Amino acid sequence: MKFALIGYGKMGKAIEEVISEQSKNNTLFSGDEIVLKISNENINELTVENLRNVDVAIEFTQPDSAVRNISLCLEAGVPIVVGTTAWLDKLDEVKQACIKNNGAVFHAPNFSIGVNIFFEINKRLAQIINTQPQYDVVMEEIHHTEKKDAPSGTAIKTAEVILSKWGKKKNWKLDLNAISKDDSLLITAKREPNVPGTHTVKYICNVDEIILTHEAKSRKGFAEGAVTAARWIKDKKGVFDMSDLLRF
Repeated sequence: MKFALIGYGKMGKAIEEVISEQSKNNTLFSGDEIVLKISNENINELTVENLRNVDVAIEFTQPDSAVRNISLCLEAGVPIVVGTTAWLDKLDEVKQACIKNNGAVFHAPNFSIGVNIFFEINKRLAQIINTQPQYDVVMEEIHHTEKKDAPSGTAIKTAEVILSKWGKKKNWKLDLNAISKDDSLLITAKREPNVPGTHTVKYICNVDEIILTHEAKSRKGFAEGAVTAARWIKDKKGVFDMSDLLRF
């Protein structure tokens, strides 16, 4: 497979390492290579013509450029895996473009297998605790200081999963002090040096609390998941996410 990396920051470099490692150590992937790497320095090379030389693109950039990048890949007939977050208000637009171009888009707030298991555990636990009115729920996420969006896409996805099963909460809300007493699920967002990503959900009452935490040790888990998604989507058409890949 020939890959394009759209976004060559820390995540792009981690993905490059995974593809290189797999091509060396697994005969199934021995011919894999990255033929197009896009960063801020060579953004002019992100063209439909150049994209037509690749089999699949993996995109980790910024919310204000993600939809344009997706559109270019769809126009070029290239399936794209999108790890950028905070653009889903344009998801309907992307779906229409996908239909128009008979293309493929795979998007996820987090490509870690462990995080997606974390989503499913919270979904089930929220469904159970919804029957116990004495409990409340709060969330905290911690990321590296370079991360611009808050709360993280992973935190928002976790909140949405919980809200789908928890009738007592109507929405989520970013709250730096975690002191609100309304019917929102509070998310505290912290930025600290060299933290790949930690997400904690607390189900609390007067007599006890249940705490679920996912702590990423490095970016490798995210990178491996993104590459797996890229291999999976290569010959598919439509809009997909990790639930399609993992079949939860």
